[in-house]
Amino acid sequence: MDKRSIIAILLITIILTIWTFYVSIKQVPPPAEETNTDSTEQVVTSKSKKDTSEAEIPDSLKIVNKYGSSFASFVGGDERIIVVENELIKALISSKGATIKKWYLKKFNSWDGYPTQLIWAKGGTPNLLINSRENVQIDDRDLNYTLNISEKEIKLEGNDSVEITASLNFANGGQLVKKLTFYGNKYHFHQEIIFNNLDDIVTPRGYNFRWLEGLRYQELNSVDESSEAKAIVSLNGELEEIDASSGETIQMAPSGKIDFLATKIKYFTAAIIPTPKASLDATVYATGYRQAVENDGVIEKYNLAINIPYRGGVQKRNFDIYIGPIDYSIVNQYGISAVVNFGWRFLVRPIGEFFMLPVFKLIYSIIGNYGVSIIIFALLMKILLHPLSISQMRSAQRMQLLAPELQKIREKYKDDLQKQQQETMKLYSEYGINPMGGCLPLLLQLPILYALWAVLRTAIDLRQAPFILWISDLSLPDYIFSFPFAIFGIKHISGLAILMGVTLFLQQKLTITDPRQKAMIYIFPLFFILLFSNFPSGLNLYYFMFNLFSIAHQVYLNKFSRKKLTLEDLKRLPKKEGWFQRKLREAQEIAEARGKRLPGVAPPQRKTYTRRKKK
Repeated sequence: MDKRSIIAILLITIILTIWTFYVSIKQVPPPAEETNTDSTEQVVTSKSKKDTSEAEIPDSLKIVNKYGSSFASFVGGDERIIVVENELIKALISSKGATIKKWYLKKFNSWDGYPTQLIWAKGGTPNLLINSRENVQIDDRDLNYTLNISEKEIKLEGNDSVEITASLNFANGGQLVKKLTFYGNKYHFHQEIIFNNLDDIVTPRGYNFRWLEGLRYQELNSVDESSEAKAIVSLNGELEEIDASSGETIQMAPSGKIDFLATKIKYFTAAIIPTPKASLDATVYATGYRQAVENDGVIEKYNLAINIPYRGGVQKRNFDIYIGPIDYSIVNQYGISAVVNFGWRFLVRPIGEFFMLPVFKLIYSIIGNYGVSIIIFALLMKILLHPLSISQMRSAQRMQLLAPELQKIREKYKDDLQKQQQETMKLYSEYGINPMGGCLPLLLQLPILYALWAVLRTAIDLRQAPFILWISDLSLPDYIFSFPFAIFGIKHISGLAILMGVTLFLQQKLTITDPRQKAMIYIFPLFFILLFSNFPSGLNLYYFMFNLFSIAHQVYLNKFSRKKLTLEDLKRLPKKEGWFQRKLREAQEIAEARGKRLPGVAPPQRKTYTRRKKK
């Protein structure tokens, strides 16, 4: 197998790896909205719908049967809503369960232009599932807490804070209290849960502190957003991920000291963080499931619950609840940076986390435009990868010089493949050519390229960031026209994908000299145009510019370099047998010594002899 074939196999491997992202190429909107006037609530599937008759207050006997005598008195009554607003968020707090009913992010909009609202239509999270001694489980979203604040709206600025106390006062003198503290410049609130002398009401199993259904989708493409949706549980410093992308319901129940629980979509996350950190040793129940929605879309929902036993007396538990953007500089402050997708944890993630993202943000802090920052970032990466790419280019240049000689060997020994192989290896040795010389640099670049993919694909900085001309959002594909029918499931073509395909064609034209591989020059660019047409335009802009810089570099080496390499120069250069060359030569020598041939090599032509008779 020659160098070009090996490179072709590597490129096909890369294509197949990228093709695994195909599930994210359909442009499918999230579920339809409940009303035309407020798009912040989406229609929930029939699994979570309730008949309106169930919302009616049942008679007292049914209430006691369902909730037990201890909790029955807290069911019903008018729901109170308190609006808390700061510089970053607007939250609607309900007296039913003392939970968050809606959570708006003021600096972000959903795909349709409405403010981002992250709580599903059913609302009421986080909440409690209480194990009652009357052998019933109580969902505290059905309980109407008494709130200590009479105001309907509270506005906070700077270092302001407000504490909302919600309580249930039982007949035996016991109390269940929730304290919610909000801040003027934070995406999180602090929650304290107090069980006070509820020994006769709550079992030792205590309660589950729950976040239900994950987060509402915010992007136009629900399939793409589902590819990033998951739940993360961090126990004892170790991470467990729950991903329902397979379509099957995923369940797990790990135990240990809890660092945090989180559920995420592409650009936003919600996290429950015990305070002090790792102060709670408990069992976590996590469930993930996938649902089909209209227009061939999908959504994934995740339920997280911490089981907190109750040992009697006064018991307090404290949590920080973060609900906000997946911005590394922010989530890292909370110790939940694992929600940022940088790729494979042990090899690729450090490259993206500690190099690419900081460098990209530094460039933007100077330039102030994300499109221009991507172009400069591509140039910087080209310079940094120069030691690897120059080796690859020089290997390609040497193979081009040797191409006429290789063609002569093929023509001369076209009927003797073994001899052709021997002469080819002899030619490589004579001119110091390593057939794998261009492959190793390519392999070394793969972790870097994958880290780059992860950073640019999920960077919230690029979300809804315009650039120039038709590129209105660097986080979305820049479609310029559509087909009346689908080609391999693709109906739209990206302008930047076309430009990237053109540069790929030119690169192939400059490097491929083997006439047997000419078809690759045309097939690969067309394939990549179709595949990349559904990638974010910011990612395609990077690849286009990186290819453009690579072409300029290759043209300089080929035509404008002051010292052009010739075959004579190549022969005079110091010869160093590479590992691959040595192994190939040794294998060939062993095969010849045993009278065998290497796979794919034809046996030599046997000569026949005629014995003469003695006179």
